[in-house]
Amino acid sequence: MDNGEAAPDQAPRSRRRPRGDVRAGLIAAGVELARSGGPEAVVLREATRIVGVVPNAAYRHFADRDELLAEVCTAAMNELADRMTADLTRIRGKRGNPDAARRRLGAIGSAYLRFAQEEPGLFATAFAVPRRHSYADRDGATDGSIRSTPLGLLRAALDELVEAGVLDPQRRDGIEYPIWSAVHGTAELTGQGPLRDAPDAELRRIEALTLTFISNSLT
Repeated sequence: MDNGEAAPDQAPRSRRRPRGDVRAGLIAAGVELARSGGPEAVVLREATRIVGVVPNAAYRHFADRDELLAEVCTAAMNELADRMTADLTRIRGKRGNPDAARRRLGAIGSAYLRFAQEEPGLFATAFAVPRRHSYADRDGATDGSIRSTPLGLLRAALDELVEAGVLDPQRRDGIEYPIWSAVHGTAELTGQGPLRDAPDAELRRIEALTLTFISNSLT
């Protein structure tokens, strides 16, 4: 007699995942693929396999692989910004103090370089999709909060150097770009380029030389 209970050998029906959970899961899977293999490793089919949904499910959330890659790019950029912010908050000293302002600029530069060396796949992915870097210092995070961007953090550090009297205000406009290019170039050389296999001591020396060069160029 049917008592309303499922037979012992009858598998329970799987519950449909909430739409937002699947999308977030695919992005998280894409981030891990990028972490191990760079932007070329971000593949929709592999992301669905990791999440445990059928391949066609991805197309309910992303038109194609490029849309998923764009989201993974944003996530990688946010992780870079979070690393920079974490190092920045460890620097003591009131805003406007010249020494503290210099140390804060150095901290975000060091975090940028270490991220490239420790997470070469994510670093490459962060810049895999062209982005418009506006003069706004912040971008909206996907969870609705406000997150500083790497460029925004650099601009804020340079603005503080102006307030501290280290950087001439007449030199401030646009100076973030040559500074960014110097740090990014070193990051490329030491993260995935010809210097990637250099000993740690040599990498630290190159990092110090780059940051000292930038600091000296501001005065």
